[in-house]
Amino acid sequence: MAAEEGMIGLITADSGAGPKAVAPFGGRERRLGTNPICIAVPSDLEGTVLLDMATSAVAAGKISLARNRKEKIPNSWVIDKDGNPTTDPNDYFRGGAILPVGADQGHKGSGLSFMVEMFSGILTGLGFGIDPQARHNDGCFIAVFNVEAFRPLAEFKKEVTEFARYIKNTTPAKGFTEVLYPGEIEWRTEQHRRREGIYVEEETWEQISTLIREHRLEGAIGRP
Repeated sequence: MAAEEGMIGLITADSGAGPKAVAPFGGRERRLGTNPICIAVPSDLEGTVLLDMATSAVAAGKISLARNRKEKIPNSWVIDKDGNPTTDPNDYFRGGAILPVGADQGHKGSGLSFMVEMFSGILTGLGFGIDPQARHNDGCFIAVFNVEAFRPLAEFKKEVTEFARYIKNTTPAKGFTEVLYPGEIEWRTEQHRRREGIYVEEETWEQISTLIREHRLEGAIGRP
């Protein structure tokens, strides 16, 4: 990881000409991917300062997970095929679309998604739009910034650490117990799962098992 080498890493990714998932702000048809953006920053903190987010209201996998668990979703995540907000994850699979991040300020997420597509699809030469014959050729743009070219790395890492602690050292809002820096909750989750393992509900495990059987990989993997 760039941050471990004393550099700032920036990555954007799109879905190329493959299937889309997200409606642009003000639209109801799928025209964008979930188009994630990731920025990792070196510091002296135990967990990496890491922004890793979709520019959509939610990653598509969380909708699949809610469907498998038979749970409702927030009505700011998805619209149905007629453009109406919905709490039923199945509406996405019936022709609906994911909304851009930002709720009623979704133009911000839509704008970010547009720029991710520009970096990952157009600048890389993979193109945009939907080609029914295209493979799922995800495009990626990667930029790395050598901190030492700007200022001493040790000073930068120390200041980023102090900045994170400054952000955390604020009175939590109602309903919160603490303020987290970007990437902190993911780092904690990783430590927990390394100790306790990862829970997989029956529906998801059955889907995985079906793929294993279809590809004749029974001897290669087993359920613990």
